[in-house]
Amino acid sequence: MKTIPLPIPPTKSKKHSWQAIVGLLFALLVIAASVYAFLVLKHDHTLTDLRGRLQGASALHPFGTDHLGRDVLTRLLLGGGQTLGYSLLALGAALLIGIPFGLIAGYKRGWVDKLFMRIADAFLAFPDTIVAIVLSGLLGAGIGNLVLAIVIVKWVSYARLVRSTVLSESQKDYIRIARTNGLSDGRIMRKHLLPHIAGHVLVLASLDLGKIILLISSLSYIGLGAQPPTPEWGAMLNDSRPYFQSRPELMIYPGLAIVSVVLLANMLGDYLRDRFDVKKEVQP
Repeated sequence: MKTIPLPIPPTKSKKHSWQAIVGLLFALLVIAASVYAFLVLKHDHTLTDLRGRLQGASALHPFGTDHLGRDVLTRLLLGGGQTLGYSLLALGAALLIGIPFGLIAGYKRGWVDKLFMRIADAFLAFPDTIVAIVLSGLLGAGIGNLVLAIVIVKWVSYARLVRSTVLSESQKDYIRIARTNGLSDGRIMRKHLLPHIAGHVLVLASLDLGKIILLISSLSYIGLGAQPPTPEWGAMLNDSRPYFQSRPELMIYPGLAIVSVVLLANMLGDYLRDRFDVKKEVQP
């Protein structure tokens, strides 16, 4: 008698655990670097010493000094806190605005949904970078105005994602049963719809983090973001540009930092996308 082989259950890819370990190590590295910068390094990141400018690596200055004699390692670590901190701030603010808008538009529909779609279409008519540059120029140079411009640009993508997920979920039987049982709209959105959109939003946010870091660094590089003497990776690249031939490492250090953090953020996004099995709904 011919036997039918049983299907072999799919094995979990080792890529998941590997990326999780990398993400954990990255978080620990950021924490350790911050502690090292504030507790161990005693250099003032704003203190200039023209007699010690453009020095090479030494015991006192492991990464040397910049064109004003400031310790490069101290500014690099503190600049990482500025870049990552403001990127997370912009991302969090965009989430706080986009999720409620998307929930209400997708659940209520009607004129609320139509108004939201018109607003979203206006924002999506132009690339994010162009809109951020225009808004930063209109608001004025400064890291606060840059964060505000990024929030204005980014909240629409989260609202659209939440809206599309809510539109799909609100047609399912468990939502109809919840309405029949007399649950309020707020309770349905909070208790039944939010858990379904959490994975999608988390994946998009992790993939967006690298884009926001690049946006803040690039606009700071052209003078629309952090202003001197605030240490920030994009601003450090701009400050070191005239000395690239004599001291190329002054640009290499912040450039490598930006590339490494963006790469790790994208790896985290890929891991979360596989973890939550989000393939079609969220695009990187």
